[in-house]
Amino acid sequence: MAAAAAATGRVGQAVHGPTSPGRKIAEALRGSPVYVDPSLATAVDASQKRELVAQIKETKLPIRVVLVPLVEGDSWGGKPEQLAEVVHDRMGGGPSILITLGDLPDDISAHEWPEGAHQAMHAAAAVFFQDDMKGAGLAKRVSRAIGIIKAGNGDKVYKEVTAGLGKPKPTQSGGADGAGKDGSSGVGSGRSPLVRLLSLVVGPVLLLAAAGLLLRRRSRLRDLTTPFALPRSVFAAARQADEAGLRDRATEEVVRLGEEARAAQGDPAVVERALDAYAAAGTVLDRARGAVDLAGVFALVAEGRAALSKAPAALPLCFFHPLHGPAVRRIPWRPLGRREQLRVAACETCLRAVRTRRAPEVLTDRRDGRPVPYFEIPTEDSIWAATGYGSLLGGDGDSLAARVQRGDFTRTLG
Repeated sequence: MAAAAAATGRVGQAVHGPTSPGRKIAEALRGSPVYVDPSLATAVDASQKRELVAQIKETKLPIRVVLVPLVEGDSWGGKPEQLAEVVHDRMGGGPSILITLGDLPDDISAHEWPEGAHQAMHAAAAVFFQDDMKGAGLAKRVSRAIGIIKAGNGDKVYKEVTAGLGKPKPTQSGGADGAGKDGSSGVGSGRSPLVRLLSLVVGPVLLLAAAGLLLRRRSRLRDLTTPFALPRSVFAAARQADEAGLRDRATEEVVRLGEEARAAQGDPAVVERALDAYAAAGTVLDRARGAVDLAGVFALVAEGRAALSKAPAALPLCFFHPLHGPAVRRIPWRPLGRREQLRVAACETCLRAVRTRRAPEVLTDRRDGRPVPYFEIPTEDSIWAATGYGSLLGGDGDSLAARVQRGDFTRTLG
């Protein structure tokens, strides 16, 4: 437990310490709903900041703007979701809308509690695809997002501006870039020929390989596949840990689940399900060979806690990368090169990546000596590929714990 405690302590100090960046931003937001890091003062000057503050006050919504550069290795792991979670936590939680910089250089991101209440995520995502926002300054993009959030129609706007993704656009005589007579165009117009070519070739399911090619060609974009980027604070220590630290963190969570299950009162069947998950998590933990198996420990712990919460409809961990934490929604997804479509549980980060035609970060396993997405391992060789860490389970009492109890995990090991 020492390594886990040390990892937890490091994260706690970075996130909750008396002079931590998260605390500093939260204290500033109590005086003004807009925080601009000094390094971005030229992008959003004092006058523009005042205009954003006035616009936010007019909405009468709990909107806050945190403009902080995001780079790999910073206090937030370079992830807008992690920044948002930390600041929201330091602000005391509650209903909130937080606008930050996004994953891409021209992108902004919105995070909302409760999720979807004002369609904020799509409101901010839509700005990236709006033609008149191409090349607009940061303040204008944030202002546009605030306006869409106020209108409460972010889902509709996002759907409209992304409707042309993956569809060929007719050439109009009025412009060389395929713009319509009214000057409007789909997402493809104003973008590079590479984007339009990819849209024509691979269609709307531009998820892993095609998006990866696009990101590699656009060298100005940051790498979106950094392992263990965990936006949810419950997995913060795991995000910082190496494999040994991750194992210690998993051990800690298994012990805690056992204590919670033994102390639980009420329906014996509910307690039994939690204890089954606890026993299965212990089995996997004892024989775990790496991060892929350790992620399964977290998935079993989540299954046990869901049983104790008496929430039969509780979602499992994120299908794409279970160490992202609990999923927020099930979405349709088609694996690259396959015809069948799956419904998988995705966290907010991966949900947004899929909906904006970007490659979600995936947990990798090894096959023939090379790293591959864990779900590409043959299902007979991996309980995690067979179950998607809970996303692909059937009904009628099927569970990860039941699969482990019947020997699926030990079979895939051998």
